Amino acid sequence: MEKKQHYNADDLKILEGLEAVRVRPGMYIGSTGVNGLHHILWEIVDNSIDEAANGYADEISVILHKDGSASVEDNGRGMPTDVNTKAKMSGVEIIFTKLHAGGKFDNENYAFSGGLHGVGASVTNALSKWLNVEVYRGTVFKMSFTSTYDKTKKKWMCGIPSAPLLDTGEKTKKRGTYVHFMPDKEVFETVEWNYDTVAKRLKELAFLNKGVKINLTDERPVYAFEYGEDDEGNVTEIKVPQPPREPISYKYDGGLVDFVKYLNDGKTPLYEEPLYYSDIRDIQVKGAPAGKIKIEFALCHTKDDTESLFSFVNNISTVEGGYHENGFHSGLLKAINDYARANGFLKAKDPAFVPDDVKEGLTAVLNVKMANVEFEGQTKTKLGNPEARQPVEQTVMEGLAKLQNERGKRSVFDEIAKKAKFAADDRIKHRAERDVAKAASENDGLNLVGKLAACSGKNPDMNELFIVEGDSAGGTAKQARIRQFQSILPLRGKPLNVQKKTALQALQNEEIKTMISAIGAGFNRSFDVEKTKYKKVIILSDADQDGMHIRCILLTFFFKYMRDLINSGYVYIGMPPLYKVYKKDVVEYAYDDAELDEKIKKVGKGYQLQRYKGLGEMSAEQLWDTTMNPATRNLIQVTIEDAAEASAVIEMLMGDKVEGRKEFLAQNANFNKVDGFIDKVNFKPESGGEAD
Repeated sequence: MEKKQHYNADDLKILEGLEAVRVRPGMYIGSTGVNGLHHILWEIVDNSIDEAANGYADEISVILHKDGSASVEDNGRGMPTDVNTKAKMSGVEIIFTKLHAGGKFDNENYAFSGGLHGVGASVTNALSKWLNVEVYRGTVFKMSFTSTYDKTKKKWMCGIPSAPLLDTGEKTKKRGTYVHFMPDKEVFETVEWNYDTVAKRLKELAFLNKGVKINLTDERPVYAFEYGEDDEGNVTEIKVPQPPREPISYKYDGGLVDFVKYLNDGKTPLYEEPLYYSDIRDIQVKGAPAGKIKIEFALCHTKDDTESLFSFVNNISTVEGGYHENGFHSGLLKAINDYARANGFLKAKDPAFVPDDVKEGLTAVLNVKMANVEFEGQTKTKLGNPEARQPVEQTVMEGLAKLQNERGKRSVFDEIAKKAKFAADDRIKHRAERDVAKAASENDGLNLVGKLAACSGKNPDMNELFIVEGDSAGGTAKQARIRQFQSILPLRGKPLNVQKKTALQALQNEEIKTMISAIGAGFNRSFDVEKTKYKKVIILSDADQDGMHIRCILLTFFFKYMRDLINSGYVYIGMPPLYKVYKKDVVEYAYDDAELDEKIKKVGKGYQLQRYKGLGEMSAEQLWDTTMNPATRNLIQVTIEDAAEASAVIEMLMGDKVEGRKEFLAQNANFNKVDGFIDKVNFKPESGGEAD
């Protein structure tokens, strides 16, 4: 290819309007996969939630339409319809056609806004085939936008208004905004809305915005899928119509209190009603006023031994924590220490409680709303505003002090102090958890002899740990692997379900100790993700009911005691094929039933079909080609987009309470997929050494 010798200003490409969004959508919505698709819905929902959060709306309705479009309506103030004197266009047109424009860049129209985490309604417009808006302000205003590719100009005409904002003159008693849009198939890998994803997010928003009613209607037909053979013996997919989904509504007058009760369903609380407090404080940045911060929290201790704190900033889940969580923990520690001293639970000679003492068994939700939010971390879900820590700490301390004096609350704080004192005594008297975890992490030679086939490489960025179901499959995986960077850890039987056990009981299990040793980063509160020996920990189990159970048990272990391993994106699920379709030298693998028909057609008549019942049925060569080779395998990366919902589902699936478990499994069981916890990742071919 001939190199271009000149490079001047005329060579620079200027992307006008919303064209930049079309050219690089991943920069604005993260990806063009299923997460990016839902992101453009959240941008519109967030606008309505912001109206509610600031006291202007109390009902929001989301509809998933038959044609694949979606609409969001609220009863807020309605988008501005007058003409902006500088831009010479209506407020509606500015909102949907201008990046970084809106009413959320000062503290006058919105004291608190979730939209600042995202990119605004203009990006939804840019990535939609069409978008229609109706605004109800005494009369009905309408405006439409379309996106097309201009072949003559060789550029995208994105989110172009069909006409200026129209005042129809139609009188209405309604108020608010209605936005209806169609995601563009040319942008997204899929334009199929995931009902469960939408429902869970709306439910969470209803918890976080007390008293706001959020409705969800799914107009799309519902099908079940069955598979059979036609007259020629080819596998065909049969769509069986199901009853339509009933519209649902979420409204929680208890807000965070109801949220904590929901999270504790299946656990045994120490006191019946969670503690709740809220306040609005001034923020100081370098000694100068910098706006307001609204802080609310609810908490309740249970007989469990682990902490479940779920924090949010402007309705956005901060699964990686941040300064607001630091403030919450320090405020809680000081408040409980003060109460314990004043009421005789801590004697003069007793050392003060440490953070772990007051965290034990804690379920809490912290909801912060503030302006000028800065998000950091691996997934941009960590609050990076240092100025948030002090007001949160003060609010927690003062709030708990006030709650102590309320009628009937004294017994609640007695239970909290007793729980903390028991944890402190146990910590001092029994250091078994820390000692066993340390031994498990450091004594690899003792714990891993005859168990782990370790790789020779020492670079965690390259190294992979396969946790394999069964000795037979483990032996095959050892033969198939690349010794330089792939380690194999076979599981001998099902590991312990830690959801039903204490941390100390978990550490008495040999399989748990072996995994802790292999990963090498500690356990529970001593876990340090920076010390992990592997940046890919891959669960490899059979694609059947037992294999699914093992996946759930291992994911529960990582979620409960090594959550940062998931937050950092280091946990994966290997996807072994279900079928081998072959004829002479032609071999194809199908990873699920939906793919089987496609592979059969590709191989052609006279094919033979092998259904794998387990990993152990594969040869080393087959296991390498289908499941372990970075160039050809399919991996699923485990993520926690909604930690609170994940915790509730894990408790339902793995805890002691059986109500609802069978119904959930009947609706969601698909042994080659784990909806709600994982997102598929597409891998480019990776280089490696030769298999031994």
